[in-house]
Amino acid sequence: MVPKGVMVHSTGANNPALKRYVGPNDGILGDNQYGNHWNQATPGGINVCVHAFIGKLEDGTIASYQTLPWTMRGWHGASGRNGSVNDTHIGFEICEDDLLDLSYFSKVYDEAVELTAHLCKLYYLNPMDDGVVIGHYEGYSRGIASNHGDPKHWFSKHGKSMDTFRADVMALLDLSPDDKPDVPEETETQQPITPPQVPTPIPAPDGAFLVRITASALNIRKGPGIENAIVTTLLNDKNVYTIVEVADGSGASKWGKLKSGAGWISLDYTTKV
Repeated sequence: MVPKGVMVHSTGANNPALKRYVGPNDGILGDNQYGNHWNQATPGGINVCVHAFIGKLEDGTIASYQTLPWTMRGWHGASGRNGSVNDTHIGFEICEDDLLDLSYFSKVYDEAVELTAHLCKLYYLNPMDDGVVIGHYEGYSRGIASNHGDPKHWFSKHGKSMDTFRADVMALLDLSPDDKPDVPEETETQQPITPPQVPTPIPAPDGAFLVRITASALNIRKGPGIENAIVTTLLNDKNVYTIVEVADGSGASKWGKLKSGAGWISLDYTTKV
């Protein structure tokens, strides 16, 4: 899909641990002794797959975990009389606790604001435009999602709402309500973007080599290993990338450092040119 918005969900269960939903253990998630995480077919007997989760790592710190490429259609909001939010919106879940811990709420709320701002930058979205950044309950009222109340029931307990959430995303983007992100013409008119021609590889410098991405999307991280923060995401655009250094790290057999200096990518999802 071409993302046209972001839908915010919360899990509706008193379990703030990411390992409940994301697995298997990568060394920092922790072990889910029940094996009921969502990285399996029909977890709990339902068809569901969101793009990301926000919650606690094993050491108690807050993190976002991407679980689908942003441009892959998810299964997070179902549908309504006017269609399905799954066709248009990226959806992520915030792991709920007992809904009473203000400290935990504030941390995951801020993380959700940051993630949403990142996605708005990535896809040229204005969070204040109608229907762009919405909660699940708002999707239901618009006729594009199932009848859920999240995250309103949780946000309201701590003086927040989707209106304050959108405003906070806008503030983080440093935009005024009347501003619009710089949108490429194809996105502005919602026309399909023509894939670029496969470029002729430029010879790599000594000791370096060229790769193409084989996955539909691949994260660039600050360092070699999935414990490092995501800088941005590369789409499979058939472009050629120069790797100047190889290192070991968690989550991949080998990591490669991009010549551009943008960061490191897993070489498991690339092929040498």
